[in-house]
Amino acid sequence: MQNYQRIIFLFSIVTDDSFVMIDKMMVSHSKLQFREANLQDVDRIWEIILQAKAQMFREKKQQWDENYPLPDHITADIEKGFGYVLTQDEVIIAYGAVVFDGEPAYNELEGEWLSGQPYVVVHRLAVADEAKRHGIATQFMQNVINLSVGKGIMSFKVDTNFDNFYMLKIFEKMGFTYCGKILYAQGERMAFEKLLGKK
Repeated sequence: MQNYQRIIFLFSIVTDDSFVMIDKMMVSHSKLQFREANLQDVDRIWEIILQAKAQMFREKKQQWDENYPLPDHITADIEKGFGYVLTQDEVIIAYGAVVFDGEPAYNELEGEWLSGQPYVVVHRLAVADEAKRHGIATQFMQNVINLSVGKGIMSFKVDTNFDNFYMLKIFEKMGFTYCGKILYAQGERMAFEKLLGKK
C-alpha cells in the first residue's frame, strides 16, 4: 500500500478539517521529483489525462474533448523532449508538456503580450485524481519556472479555457497577467504571461 493510502486509512476517523490538514501535510512533505517523461510513462500519463477529461465532462467544461488530447499527443511530446512529470515516491501524479520552441497560435494573439522575448509554455497539464487539491499543479508550474530560469528564459506564457476556473485561479495566484485571446482549432482560449524574476 502506498504511503498516501496508508495515511488516508489511519486518519479516516478524524474530522474532515483535521483530515484535510494531515493530508496536505503528507503531500507537501513526501518526496516529489520533477523529471522528463519517457515512453514507459505513457500508460500512466494517459490514465491521468483520462481522469482530467472525465472531470471536465462531469463539470461540462469545454477545454478538452474525445479528440484532444490523445495518446499520440503524449507520445509526440515525449519524443520531442517536451513531456515532464511530477512524481511522488516515484509514482507519477502530474504531467505537462513543457515547450521552449514557441507556440504558433501565440503569434496571432488578440491583445498584447507583456514582452516579445523567448518564452516557455505549458500545455496538457493534468493532475492525478488522488493528488488533486494539494497544490500539485502549482508545484508543477513552479518547477517549470525553475527549469526556465535555469535556461535563461525569463518569460512564461500559458493559455486556458474561460471556464477552467482551477487554472485561472492558479494563474492569478502565481502572478500571471491576462494578455488577450488566442484561437485554436478546439476554440478560443484566454492567454497569460508572467515575466520571471519579478514579484
